[in-house]
Amino acid sequence: MRHRNAGFKLGRNTSHRRAMLRNLVTSIILMDRVETTITKCKATRPLVEKMITLGKRGDVHARRQAAAYLMTPDAVDRLFAVVAPRYGARNGGYLRIVRSGARKGDAAEMAFIELLGAEHELNEKAQKRADARAKRREELAKQMEEQNPGEAPDPNAEP
Repeated sequence: MRHRNAGFKLGRNTSHRRAMLRNLVTSIILMDRVETTITKCKATRPLVEKMITLGKRGDVHARRQAAAYLMTPDAVDRLFAVVAPRYGARNGGYLRIVRSGARKGDAAEMAFIELLGAEHELNEKAQKRADARAKRREELAKQMEEQNPGEAPDPNAEP
């Protein structure tokens, strides 16, 4: 029985669990959105909120504490320069967990954990990907036209 034993074990030993959660927190700060299992989302949420609170404090000691936990210096810089100022007037509740269905291989319940207010940046990234995809499609159609000058390729066909 696990009465009064709080926390998530996640099927891992202590060092593996700590390393996995540190990597997940670092990824969320760097990319604004990560897809993982619901249990990992729930275990990660308080850790990310603590990092954002350190970022809002903004002093040298807070930066050193964040650097001791996060895995890359880029994540520390992004936390203090981009992520924390976004939540200057908000007292907690910096994350959203959106369920995304079952994983195909093992039917684990998956979810996106994302920073609130990052929709604009995520939409810009998606638009850049769509533009790059359209450009590749046009180049492929051009190459096909050069190889087969008599045939007109379908511009809506997938590459």
